[in-house]
Amino acid sequence: MADSQAGSGETLLHTPLHASHVAAGARIVPFAGYAMPVQYPAGILAEHLWTRAQAGLFDVSHMGQATLVGPDHETTARALETLVPAAILELKPGQQRYTQLLTDEGGILDDLMVSRPTAEADQGKLHLVVNAGTKEGDYAHMAARLPANVRLERHDDRALLALQGPAAEAVMADAGAADAVALTFMRTARLSLHGHDVLVSRSGYTGEDGWEISVAAADAPALWDALLADERVKPIGLGARDSLRLEAGLCLYGHDIDTTTSPVEAGLVWSIQKRRREEGGFPGAARIQRELAEGPARVRIGIALEGRAPAREGAAITTPDGEGVGVVTSGGFGPSVERPIVMGYVRPDMAEIGRALHCVVRGKALVGLVAPLPFTPARFKR
Repeated sequence: MADSQAGSGETLLHTPLHASHVAAGARIVPFAGYAMPVQYPAGILAEHLWTRAQAGLFDVSHMGQATLVGPDHETTARALETLVPAAILELKPGQQRYTQLLTDEGGILDDLMVSRPTAEADQGKLHLVVNAGTKEGDYAHMAARLPANVRLERHDDRALLALQGPAAEAVMADAGAADAVALTFMRTARLSLHGHDVLVSRSGYTGEDGWEISVAAADAPALWDALLADERVKPIGLGARDSLRLEAGLCLYGHDIDTTTSPVEAGLVWSIQKRRREEGGFPGAARIQRELAEGPARVRIGIALEGRAPAREGAAITTPDGEGVGVVTSGGFGPSVERPIVMGYVRPDMAEIGRALHCVVRGKALVGLVAPLPFTPARFKR
């Protein structure tokens, strides 16, 4: 990866696709230490709506890819279970799970994807995808706590692409990736795509059907171009990625979840399987079990606002009478729902669907109603 200087003097890393973004006329911005495309000439609104209608192609190579390697699945899975609340031991070959690295107090250090390979020779391995801005800390945190017979291998030599949208399945089918099309949500496979050896998972960060595609960094530009040769596919930047994930009600680390937030507060209890909820054995288990039994002090909600003015992170959430009851953690305009939307945390007694709440922006109260999450229906293939 090449380096460049941001306008602030910050040295930025490049993904293997940086030259492709520049050639396509992308506006490049600093993000998590990388020079990343925030939008292409068509603009964020058009990119968002294209992904909802056709297929968007995202460069997410700034994310961290790594593998835990142990002598067998049970050993590696139990080692990871000392760090995360998900049931990793029960993962079947080719299955993927979402989970969180937790502090001893039950706060979230990062959220990540964990998958078990399908090959018999790889049954002591677990593949991980972690967030870009936290990956160095994540790797150090895990390495310091793993037993001697389990090690962490980084994959800095790999790129990560995401193909998302209702036309994604047809695009993969026409590319000859029948094994990818056969997958259901949160399943993985190693296969050939446009002649390149890739690891795919049927997952994503938009609420749409699609795949995340791990490929050797050297092969990434050719695979990017091959996928874009399909007229149903357009490149999508970080701007639309954020509006898509907000409509999908998905958390952004460092905003909707952080070390002060527990998975229970964040509405992520579904990612903690029954065995782990009952037996504990992971960092912060006492807090999480207490919140499961008694309820958390705050909960994550969605609010759909009236008018066109958006509320942003940090805006106060109040009752119509002006009582402060929470704070916005993510906000913006939802192109698909055609209105401003926010996520934030409030007292549990304020979380009833349909309750009137205000978001205060520069002293002005924006009127809204508590809305179900996600704001747009998920279209994962289950």
